[in-house]
Amino acid sequence: MAHDRIVALDGPLNFRDVGGYKNDQGQSVKWNKIYRSDSLSSLSSKDRIKLMKLKVTVDCDLRSSYEKSSAPDVLWPKVKYVDVPVYSDDASEDKSEHKLYRFIHHIPDLKDNFIGQIYQRTLLNSHSQKMFAKVFAELLLLPDDEALVYHCSAGKDRTGMISALILMALGVDDDTIARDYMLTNKLYDFAVSRQIPSNDEISKMVAKMNVTKGEATAIRGITETVREGWGGFPQFFKKELGFNQNDLDKFRQMYLE
Repeated sequence: MAHDRIVALDGPLNFRDVGGYKNDQGQSVKWNKIYRSDSLSSLSSKDRIKLMKLKVTVDCDLRSSYEKSSAPDVLWPKVKYVDVPVYSDDASEDKSEHKLYRFIHHIPDLKDNFIGQIYQRTLLNSHSQKMFAKVFAELLLLPDDEALVYHCSAGKDRTGMISALILMALGVDDDTIARDYMLTNKLYDFAVSRQIPSNDEISKMVAKMNVTKGEATAIRGITETVREGWGGFPQFFKKELGFNQNDLDKFRQMYLE
């Protein structure tokens, strides 16, 4: 199969492959296995056929009930729809407000990083953590010859948080995670003309991104919080998401090459 970062579709503007990124061990995230996207409510008949050919058999919808009812996903044959509403409306589920919890886990104070603070609160919300775990559970159950997509409305915030956790699980560095996050902005620049950039063009764009300032620092609300609060992803995966080391080893075996 071709290794295309961007999957050109008639409806969604931000459907892309998470594969190809290198980790700290020189391994690569497998292509054609994990996809991220914006809303799947505008899929055309051709899009549905394409997703079938890509063997995307699981659709994890990260949106709220209101968003889903307003613009429901257009499903395709043999796909499993998974309801994964990431955001919580219950303030009591927000562990980030508990001073003792923040002290014990050394949760960083993201003073001037407003979006990063939102991501951090989501990361530390008990409901949201259950939703993150739900996506990982689906990935751990995915057959070798099938693929999964997760998405929200724009494919940026909730989708970006899930992407950051998945890439952290696979050992991808923070700067690469930030560049993958920022790629959404670049892709919407191409949306009007529908001129999809090639993989080489994307690589050049990504290489030029400054991930030390501006919006690029937002995703560090996930990466820095995990690293400073738990010493790294493995402990967060076990203590907050409820998995074990065997699960993490299996996940890496499944999605790295």
